[in-house]
Amino acid sequence: MRLTPFIFFVVLFTSNLAFGQSGYYEDAYRFSHVKPAGSSRVMAIGGTQWSLGGDVSNIAGNPAGLGFFRTSEASISLGYSDWKVNTNYLDQQKSYNTTNFNLPNLSYVMANPKEGLGRGAFKGGAFGISIQRIANFNTEYGFFSDQLGNTSIIDFYLQDANGIRESQIESYGLTGLAYSTYQINPIFFDEDGNVINDPSTYDSFVTGFPFQDENIRQEGSSNQITFSYGANFNHKVFVGGSLGIRNLNFSSTKTYNEEFPDGPLINSSLTERLYINGSGINLNLGLIYKPIDYLNLGFTFQTPTWYALNEEYEASMYANYDNYEYEPEDIVLGEVDALSDYILGSYNLNTPLKIGAGATFFLGKNGFISGDVDFVDYSNSTIKSRDFDEGPDNQVIRTRYTSTLNYRLGAEVRLDVLRLRGGYAYYGDPISNSDYDRSTNQISGGIGAKFNKFTIDMALISQKANGLYSSYQVLDGQNNNIGPVTELENRIFTGMLTLGFSF
Repeated sequence: MRLTPFIFFVVLFTSNLAFGQSGYYEDAYRFSHVKPAGSSRVMAIGGTQWSLGGDVSNIAGNPAGLGFFRTSEASISLGYSDWKVNTNYLDQQKSYNTTNFNLPNLSYVMANPKEGLGRGAFKGGAFGISIQRIANFNTEYGFFSDQLGNTSIIDFYLQDANGIRESQIESYGLTGLAYSTYQINPIFFDEDGNVINDPSTYDSFVTGFPFQDENIRQEGSSNQITFSYGANFNHKVFVGGSLGIRNLNFSSTKTYNEEFPDGPLINSSLTERLYINGSGINLNLGLIYKPIDYLNLGFTFQTPTWYALNEEYEASMYANYDNYEYEPEDIVLGEVDALSDYILGSYNLNTPLKIGAGATFFLGKNGFISGDVDFVDYSNSTIKSRDFDEGPDNQVIRTRYTSTLNYRLGAEVRLDVLRLRGGYAYYGDPISNSDYDRSTNQISGGIGAKFNKFTIDMALISQKANGLYSSYQVLDGQNNNIGPVTELENRIFTGMLTLGFSF
């Protein structure tokens, strides 16, 4: 389990004002939000793939599409991503940029078509295996301000400490570290001047508002190995199934700083480090039906991914005082620091299932137009653990998240051996009852060439999504958060190159 309570940490694309590097419910969305991946061909048409057959992306997408293969095929994809985040806090802008080279797809399809004109409906099928990168966590963002903030994180510590006995406060998460570094201190006397034994109310000798800055750096990825089979029946009905084995690694380092112009606290710093790794499995069933030669209708059902995850967490706090005399302990405060325990934990995460449908209309041999739609209800994620009480996080999942309807549209034009492609994708806002739009819009395009035994495809993908980040929570009299909120503008540019070999 992690230290609780924590200050806020918000996933870029979720970006809800919610407990952060803290709340397991954020993991539920972070590790559930997976966009369709595959070859450069599929990515260039917006990720549309539920009703397309004969592409290596079918292995992890709609396995029924493997039934279209008449020859075996191997492919490899190379990728480059550039994740830019523009932040705005107190009308002050700052930009961050993270680049990453990766291997997004490695696939092999072994086709076994049934030769001849036999009477049986079964016309053969194909096995497939692929390794796909399904999520990229590598990014950096934060904020910096040369204007005084309207609150201090000390205000959060004071509200959080209220009602906690001094004999217990040191073990009370980040607020306990604030107590150990004298940023909050117990009130020892009541209004009549009587001594309070083991007090449960706190105050701070630090006055005024600080300059604030923060930096968050995330690293890691999630990958899936998929084993699939697709079968062909009368060249009309194609069915398939797959088993996916996922692994993920995620790390986050967050540093929050305050600087007070008037003392007695000169500056303070909080650093949190979180590392999560684990694996999971899922199943995928697919169907593609051809009512007429120029039309494909596709359907998919993807089960939840059942994850088993491990985590490591630690936090440290530093406070630098201007030789302040703290009378209750008769000491002079200078540099003071505190370190949390190194916390190890484990938990299970079940992501929501996904239901998808699509249609592809072929323009003779000149190309096609294809569209997908899928439904995901993020409020159906669940967390289970023997190390902590998962009830509050599951309650937040049910109330904070909602279902989304995602859609994609793409087209391909064939000019002899050349292929020109374009696409658009929309992924809905997963936060319920929100007046801030966190949806994702994606535009893509690409070009390819198909030869007798060799294909080469390139794709460019541009994603745009906005969000909010809250460093900590301070509640006013109406229970509204008046802590610092930073606007995030995310832009992700991805380039892909896929080489395919038929044999």
